[in-house]
Amino acid sequence: MVAEKEDLDDESYTIDCPILLTERLVLRPPHEDDIEDLVRLADNRRIAEMLARVPHPYTERDARAFLAITSNAIGGGATYALTLADTGAFIGTAGLVSRDHGLELGYWVGEPYWGNGYATEAAHALVDLAFRATLTNTLHVSCRVINPSSRRVIHKCGFQYAGQGMLDSIVSGKVPVERYRLDRKTWVSLRTWKS
Repeated sequence: MVAEKEDLDDESYTIDCPILLTERLVLRPPHEDDIEDLVRLADNRRIAEMLARVPHPYTERDARAFLAITSNAIGGGATYALTLADTGAFIGTAGLVSRDHGLELGYWVGEPYWGNGYATEAAHALVDLAFRATLTNTLHVSCRVINPSSRRVIHKCGFQYAGQGMLDSIVSGKVPVERYRLDRKTWVSLRTWKS
C-alpha cells in the first residue's frame, strides 16, 4: 500500500521515548541487561517466521546489533523493551518505526508469555503514544496472513483492513501480509481501550 501524499504532509515522527506504564507492563528503552532474555526469547523460529528482520537462529551478536540500532534511532519512531511491571521480566519488544508510507506499529512477545494479552496492552500504549506525541494522521500495521493472534491484537486496537501485500522476511522469504490503518479521528473515538 502506498500512503497518500496528504497522509505524509507536515508530519513529525520524532518521539522522545518516554517510559510507558500500563496496567501490567513497563515499556522502556532496551538495554544491555536485556541481552540474555532477548536472545532466549527471540531465538524461536515461530517468532522469526512472523517478522521481517528477526533472524533464526538469534544470537547474542544479533541482540547487540539490535541494541546498537535502537540506541541510535534516526528518523523518528521509538523502540521499547516490554517488561512485566511486577517482576521486571523482559518479555518482548514493540515500537513505532518511520517507513516510506508513514509511522508503523510493530511488536512481538516471547512464546512463554503468549495468550496473556500483553501484546494488546503494549499496542494500545504505543497507538496512544503515536497520536499524542506525533503529528501523524494515520498509523499503519501489518501481520502475516497466517497469524490470527496478531490480527486479533490489531483489531482490538481499532485498525481497519487496508489490503494485502508482500513482506520480505529474513527467515521466510517473500510472504503475504495483511495491512491495516488507524486514523486519528477513529483513535479519538476509541480512546477508552478494552481488551
